[in-house]
Amino acid sequence: MGRTRRYVDGAERRARLGVRHRLAGGARAAGPEEVTGSLVALHGTDPATVYLSVGARLAEPAGTVASTERALYEERSLVRMHGMRRTVFVFPAELTAVVHASTGMAVAARERAKLVKDMATAGAPDADWLADVERATLAALERRGQATAAELSGDEPRLREQFVYAAGKSYEGVHTVSSRLLTVLGTEGKVVRGRPLGSWTSGQFRWAPAPPHPELDEAAAQAALLERWLRCCGPATEADLKWWTGWKVTDVRRALAAAGAEEVTVDEGTGFVAPGGGEPPAGPAGPWAALLPALDPTAMAWQQRDWYLAPELRPALFDRSGNVGPTVWWNGRVVGGWAQRADGEIVWRLLGSGDVGREAGAAIAAEAERLAGWVGATRLTPRFRTPLERELTG
Repeated sequence: MGRTRRYVDGAERRARLGVRHRLAGGARAAGPEEVTGSLVALHGTDPATVYLSVGARLAEPAGTVASTERALYEERSLVRMHGMRRTVFVFPAELTAVVHASTGMAVAARERAKLVKDMATAGAPDADWLADVERATLAALERRGQATAAELSGDEPRLREQFVYAAGKSYEGVHTVSSRLLTVLGTEGKVVRGRPLGSWTSGQFRWAPAPPHPELDEAAAQAALLERWLRCCGPATEADLKWWTGWKVTDVRRALAAAGAEEVTVDEGTGFVAPGGGEPPAGPAGPWAALLPALDPTAMAWQQRDWYLAPELRPALFDRSGNVGPTVWWNGRVVGGWAQRADGEIVWRLLGSGDVGREAGAAIAAEAERLAGWVGATRLTPRFRTPLERELTG
């Protein structure tokens, strides 16, 4: 007889989440590298998310901004780069080669081909011209150390060239070579985001040369990335894995086999855990509350979310493109949302039944106070605004 798969229910998954995602009180981390390593990646599309995700998981969040900036821009122990689904993430430096080989190379090939095609359709210079501009741009960036697109365009004026994209279509627009080329170079692992032009909430970044990394085999890198993610987020279904990675289902299945992933049963069907990861946590996480930012990696980790997010709460907490807004958590479930008003006050609202008990209310209020304490005078507006966040700030 075959071995019976162990059933992992929603309560156990929520207990795993509290510990592995550094959200339970006793599981909180000492620094941003520890947080990021535990989560594999932090969403970097909204710059503030990186800091807010770190701060929510630190035992002592008072130095969140300084320690995270030091890790990103001085020690380079964390790297902001394109990753899964062509999205910008922050990764531990030791994972950059794995991410590039497992995901970035395929995305980069598509992005470069699309740029060359779009320029040719618009009658812009050809691929050889683009390659020459690229060489000059990378040389200028190497000389400067880091630079904005405008500064690089001063060194290499051909970056200012424009071409019409999708002529005659409803979404026709004018693209600049600099914006498209630098994005391609980012997906190819040749450049990364450097310091922002403003504060830690600024979305305007300088570019910097990518740190050197070895070239890895794609299949081996996919297995390595998948195993690491399962140790953080398992169990997960094949649908979850395909969604998170952006890979083809054949790549997901090959990586699962190569990583030695073990099958378990979850409410959605077959789930997968990392080798030896099928057993429950060593001890209960204990009651915990958290205020997580828009696009937080915990809220966005799985495609199938009913075990931690009731379907009826989603319209208030997500925008039309599927981006999650700021969320309030109690013991592994999303129970509401939060926002920061213009005067700096952190406000929150419970959704659904609205009754999570006195202990939960006190814990959530304490987290709101903790967040307000380290954010200080900074004002936060998510890049992707959701109905509840707008209502709370209105």
